[in-house]
Amino acid sequence: METVETAWITSVNKANKMALLAWAKETGINLVQTNGQRRYGGPPPGWVGDAPPAGTEVFIGKLPQDIYENTLIPLFQSVGKLYEFRLMMTFSGLNRGFAYAKYSSRRSAKEAIAALNNFEVREGCAIMVCRSTDKCELSMDGLATSVSRKEVEAMLRQVTEGVLKVTLHTSPCQKWAQLAVLKYSSHQAAAMAKKTLMEGNRLSGPGVRVDWLNPDLKKKLQSCREKPSFSQVQGDKCLGVPTQAPLSPLLCSAVDRLNMLCWRQYRGTPMFLTKCVQADPSGWLRFWCQVVIPGCSVPFSGFTWVWQNGPGRSRHEEAKAAAALRVLQMLESQLT
Repeated sequence: METVETAWITSVNKANKMALLAWAKETGINLVQTNGQRRYGGPPPGWVGDAPPAGTEVFIGKLPQDIYENTLIPLFQSVGKLYEFRLMMTFSGLNRGFAYAKYSSRRSAKEAIAALNNFEVREGCAIMVCRSTDKCELSMDGLATSVSRKEVEAMLRQVTEGVLKVTLHTSPCQKWAQLAVLKYSSHQAAAMAKKTLMEGNRLSGPGVRVDWLNPDLKKKLQSCREKPSFSQVQGDKCLGVPTQAPLSPLLCSAVDRLNMLCWRQYRGTPMFLTKCVQADPSGWLRFWCQVVIPGCSVPFSGFTWVWQNGPGRSRHEEAKAAAALRVLQMLESQLT
């Protein structure tokens, strides 16, 4: 039977992977892979005392994707004592083109930048080494105006770790939308959250963009008050959030509305299959549609007609919207 290690070696970049495993065995270095990154140290064997202070980590970019720790760790150890080395990985076993090296002192980090920035790890492959910025805040733009801070925070705690604070603001870029500022306990926690949210989960639906919080945007938001939530007092009356808050104008299509409903009910992101099965001489197209929702045990299937010469989006998108509307009606009827 093929082991996980054998499958990893034979999948892609076999020679370099075998060299990495041989080096790890020879040196006794332990590499641990979790959440899309492979880590050495943090702390390394024999380390005594606290972790190094801020300003001791460097960012390494422009890496060839088939290079591994057996080349990189000795290179970065040559300029100073390493506390931790993190290489960002893909599922195929290639690296993502960047890594982080944390040194025992700020002086070693500065020496690494001076010695290794623009260093050619291979002929014609110069890497970039610079000071790592400890960013801990993300922006999530494009949330529906009906979503409350508590809803966003509850969902984030389910899919990410280290959430400290969530604030909601009126989106400066999208009409009828909210922007959430997400503060995490560390740069590493924020980076892992960014990766998770950008790879498509219940929060990052259509029209929602996740990125590092831009300093200029942060200043702009700080000059404005945080957007009041629906549960805050308005006038002399406290408006509680209804169990099913009304959908905002942001959700202008049935697909967006279905995505939001599934998000609220923790069902996962719907997946659509559409296939044109008949063309009517009068100009109508008949589509077979299937909507698969992870939180529903049985997929929704059926047929719909779409006008062949309609303006705007493609006929498949029209069929998708029609299917989403039908599923919406079925799900909403279960709540009444």
